[in-house]
Amino acid sequence: MGTINEAEVHQANTLPQPAEAPYSMLSTRRHQMFPTLTDEEIDRLRRFGEVREWAPGDWLFRTGETGPGMFVLLDGSVKVYQRDGLGREKHVNEHHRGSFLAEVGQLSGGPALVDGVALEAVVALLIPPERLRAAIIAEAELGERIVRALILRRVALIEKGAGGPILVGKHDDPALVLLQGFLSRNGHPYSVLDERDECMLGVIERYAARAEDLPLVICPDGSVLRRPTAPELATCLGLLPELDGNRVYDVAVVGAGPAGLATAVYAASEGLSVIVLDARAPGGQAGASSRIENYLGFPTGISGQALAGRAFVQAQKFGAHVAIPVKVHKLCCEERPLRLETCSGNVRAQTVVIASGAVYRRPAIDGLDRYEGHGVYYWASPVEAKLCKHENVVLVGGGNSAGQAIVYLSSHAHRIDVLIRKPGFESTMSRYLIDRIASLPNVNVHPGSEIGALGQDDMGLASVLLKSPCPAGLDRFDARHLFLFTGADPNTAWLQACGVALDPHGFVMTGDSDASCSLATSVEGVYAIGDARAGSTKRVAAAVGEGAAVVAQIHQWLAQMPAQVQAQVPTAASAHA
Repeated sequence: MGTINEAEVHQANTLPQPAEAPYSMLSTRRHQMFPTLTDEEIDRLRRFGEVREWAPGDWLFRTGETGPGMFVLLDGSVKVYQRDGLGREKHVNEHHRGSFLAEVGQLSGGPALVDGVALEAVVALLIPPERLRAAIIAEAELGERIVRALILRRVALIEKGAGGPILVGKHDDPALVLLQGFLSRNGHPYSVLDERDECMLGVIERYAARAEDLPLVICPDGSVLRRPTAPELATCLGLLPELDGNRVYDVAVVGAGPAGLATAVYAASEGLSVIVLDARAPGGQAGASSRIENYLGFPTGISGQALAGRAFVQAQKFGAHVAIPVKVHKLCCEERPLRLETCSGNVRAQTVVIASGAVYRRPAIDGLDRYEGHGVYYWASPVEAKLCKHENVVLVGGGNSAGQAIVYLSSHAHRIDVLIRKPGFESTMSRYLIDRIASLPNVNVHPGSEIGALGQDDMGLASVLLKSPCPAGLDRFDARHLFLFTGADPNTAWLQACGVALDPHGFVMTGDSDASCSLATSVEGVYAIGDARAGSTKRVAAAVGEGAAVVAQIHQWLAQMPAQVQAQVPTAASAHA
C-alpha cells in the first residue's frame, strides 16, 4: 500500500498551521469515540472480515482514497492523523490492540478523511463496508457501540476540518457561502481561509489566484479548483457516486428529505434494494431547520441537520444506496423497469417514490437575484448566522420554518424585524414558537407588512423598503441581511415528460378507489409522498409517516406486479443491497 515519504512528513513544519480546535463536548466522550473491544467481542466480529498484515511504515488508508472498511487491531499500533491540501498535519489518535479504525463514511465505502500508518508490524481484521453493515445488524449491542463511535468520530473531524478541502475567499462571497452550505449539509469537514486570516494572501500568491478565481478550493490531495460548482467540488472529494445503469433496484427514491429517508430506512430494513437520489444534501427543507422542538421523541428538540444525519446513517446501515449530489432530470414511464435520467447516468427500478419536496419560492422583488447568497437567504444555518452576527436582519414569513429561524437568529443578530402579511402568527405557526418569539427582546414583529423594494449602496444590500407603512409607521428598515420564508413550490418539473398527474399548482395527485394504494400516482409503480404530494400535511412527522406507509404499498404492488412487467425485469432485478 506504499510507505511514508519522509519529505512529505516534514513539509508541514514550514507551512502555517491551523488553530488548535478542541473536540469541545467530545473531549468528555472519548471513551465512546475510541472504545476498546474485548477479546470476546473481537471473536464475534471475525466471521465478518479477513485477517491481514502490514509492515512498519505501510499505509492502511490515506486521505481522499476510497476507504477499505473498518480495521480491528489484533496486534501492533497505528497512528492516525489529519492532512490537508497544504500538507499540514495534525495528530488525531494512536490505536493499539482492541481498537477499531473507521468513521461513519466507511458504512458506504466513502473516501478516507484521515491517514492511518503502521508504527510497527500490524495484524488487523479488515471488515469491508458491506460486511460491516451486516455485522452492525447481526451484533445489535456491539453494533450500537460501533455506530456511536463512527458518528462521534465524524463529528470530531468536522469540528477540526480534518480531511476536508480548504476554501479560500471573501467571507461573504455568495459562491463561498454556497460551498460552505453544501459541505455542512452533507456532513463533510472543511476549513476556511478568508480575508481575516493572515495566511490567506500567502496561499493566494502560492497558487497565483486572481480575483475571478475565488473562492479557491484546495482539495485534500493537493489539487486546486478555481471557483468550482458544488458538483465539481463533490467530484474532487470523491463524493459523486457511480451509478450502475444495468442494475435494477426494487425502489428508487427521488429526494432525501424526511419522507425519502424514511422510505429508504423502512424499505431497506425489510429486504428491498433501494437507491435514494438527491441533488443537494440529506434533509431537504427540514434539514435547514435550526431546531425542531415538536418532533416526537426529542423533548429538548433537534436540529433538522442532525435529524437528517441520523436518518442518513440509518438508511446506509440497512444497505440503502444514497447517491448525493445527483440531480434527476427525467422519469421515463414508458419503460419497464422504470428509468430515471440523472446528471450521472441512468437509474432503473421497479418502483419509483417521488419525495422531491419543494423549492423555495422567490418573491417578485426587483433585483432580488443580485443579492442571493450575499444579503438574501432562504434558510438560516450556522453559515448565514455567522454572516449576520451583531447586525440588523429583516425576516419575511409566518410559518414554522420562519419561527425556527427567528428563534435561532435572535442569538446572533443585533435586531430582527419580522414582516408578515397577516395580523399575527396564530393561523400559521405552532404555539410554542409564537410564545418563544414574544419573549425575545431583539425581535420586532410587523403585521400587515409587505416588501416593496430593496435599497443598495456600494457594499450591496442596504435596506428593505415596504409597499406601504406598517402599523408602527415605518416604511423602511436598514439591514444588510434579508431572510425569506415565503413558502415553496413543488419540485416536480422533472415529471412533465412522464405523464404523472399533477394538480393546477404542480403537486402530485395520489390515491385511487383502493384505499390501500392511497399514495399511488396515475402511473403504475410510481408513488408520491411528502411535500410534493397534493394534500400532504407539511410536517416532518407526517412526511416520515408517509415514507413508512408507502413501503407497505410497494410490497403489495411488487407481489401483484403484472406478468407483462415481470417478464421485462431481468433476473437480477431483485438483488438486494
